[in-house]
Amino acid sequence: METRIDEIANAIFRFSTFVPEIEAPAGLTFNQFLVLGDEPLLFHTGPRRLFPLVRDAVSRLMPVERLRWITFGHYEADECGSMNEWLAVAPRAEVAHGMTGCNVSLIDMADRTPRVLADGEIIDLGSRRVRYLDTPHVPHGWEAGLIFEETTDTLLCGDLFTQYGNGPALTEGDIVGPAIAAEDTACFSALNPGMGATIRRLAALTPRTLALMHGPSFAGDSPAALAALADDYDRRVRLAAQEVGL
Repeated sequence: METRIDEIANAIFRFSTFVPEIEAPAGLTFNQFLVLGDEPLLFHTGPRRLFPLVRDAVSRLMPVERLRWITFGHYEADECGSMNEWLAVAPRAEVAHGMTGCNVSLIDMADRTPRVLADGEIIDLGSRRVRYLDTPHVPHGWEAGLIFEETTDTLLCGDLFTQYGNGPALTEGDIVGPAIAAEDTACFSALNPGMGATIRRLAALTPRTLALMHGPSFAGDSPAALAALADDYDRRVRLAAQEVGL
């Protein structure tokens, strides 16, 4: 395996590792994102077995010990499996996440005490500002949350729009259709009545770029893509309710 490096917005870099054996022959990409600034931030750490690849990729852009912030969508191996490896190589780094994620998992599992973020709280990276957004159970995990980088209007959107395959680093093509197909295959989302509203709240940020964890980053009409995804989840929730007689 190898890890690709691509700049998907100004000073925001995508590290992408394609794992072909997952849902073969399509495969699945695992992406992490580095937001450069006076206090660099890594969104997603990747699982522990990918740590050497991702660490070496980050080192091509900056000394890894400069890393200041580590955050991710939710507590899961591909999101934060190597957070303690990162804390070991970056002595000033802090894990930052929402109250639920910290209280339920990270205060115990992280080797250094994490910073608890309130919904809407800003982390000032120097030349960049990132805003933390609580998105409970969207797409799964009650501790789920995302990051919006305000300078470039980039939404680091975790598992939203998950799709299979090894596409380009950045696309203006369809990301909604492949995401619907992946949901049909894996049923990975925690369907709940609030999903559509939560995703439309993200669309209201009017992001210019969507940074997908599993799939290409998107530089097309991001609010429209989020609205279409919200509509599909509303449809799924209605069908699920009908199936149980609600």
